[in-house]
Amino acid sequence: MHALPAFESFLLFKDEKITIHKDTKAPNACLFTIDKEDHTLGNVIKSQLLKDPQVLFAGCQVPHPWEHKIIVPVQTTPDYTPQEALLNVITDLISKLSLLEERLRVAIKDKQEGIECWTGRGPAWPGPALTLALLQAPCG
Repeated sequence: MHALPAFESFLLFKDEKITIHKDTKAPNACLFTIDKEDHTLGNVIKSQLLKDPQVLFAGCQVPHPWEHKIIVPVQTTPDYTPQEALLNVITDLISKLSLLEERLRVAIKDKQEGIECWTGRGPAWPGPALTLALLQAPCG
């Protein structure tokens, strides 16, 4: 086996996390190489990009399982750059994650204080449904 050392998967040895390459095969397109990430983040970014009507194409590629990087190709309309699209997606994801973190903290605090805020049906821990409920309905 020629597996890389475990620390290779998360230590960043250079200054840049994202490298941008202009795609010469398609107009208004770029390839974003994101180091030390895997398909989990890549697929989230791709899904968010595809919700933008000005994004014509978005994908996620993992060059090789032993390489800890992803490549996100993005093509946009002529009046919108791929860099703007990626920046908007990252900003949106950060705000959504901040909201989720805030609501989870409130839910945990309420649970510790004995306040029940889950109003859905089903088991006490609904799994993915909890995330959706926390994002849709404020508790407290």
